[in-house]
Amino acid sequence: MSKRGRRVGMAIAAAAILGTFAYLVYGGIGENLVYFLTPEELMARGDRAYDVPVRLGGQVVPGSVVWNAQAVDLRFAITDGAKTVPVHSSGAPPQMFRDGIGVVVEGRYHRAGVFESTSVMVKHSNEYRAPKHGEKPAEMYRSLTTGSEE
Repeated sequence: MSKRGRRVGMAIAAAAILGTFAYLVYGGIGENLVYFLTPEELMARGDRAYDVPVRLGGQVVPGSVVWNAQAVDLRFAITDGAKTVPVHSSGAPPQMFRDGIGVVVEGRYHRAGVFESTSVMVKHSNEYRAPKHGEKPAEMYRSLTTGSEE
């Protein structure tokens, strides 16, 4: 084989390897992206919102929480102030989960109009406050769940 033929062969092989690598990287990223959306952004996507993995963030609508401990079935609605989306989860809620708290749910929005969640994450403050002298942990927890300092 001549030098020119070898160079052409090496260039074709290099292009094939780079093309395959680019396809794997691009294809892998595209299928593994999980977008973070608000209920309003989710609804604005129309048909593109259905059956794709997303993280949906907002606040739990007060009075919407229905928890069936025997069936381990959680239903609630999440809002961003503009739109509201009903959510269904087949798992126990986080300990700090309650009406009005900020949450991020991960899952898929189905054509039936319900967001099927695979995980529910509670948004909370990352600030640590040391207990005051004589304060009991149960009192601190109550202030976290009610959102008030006593």
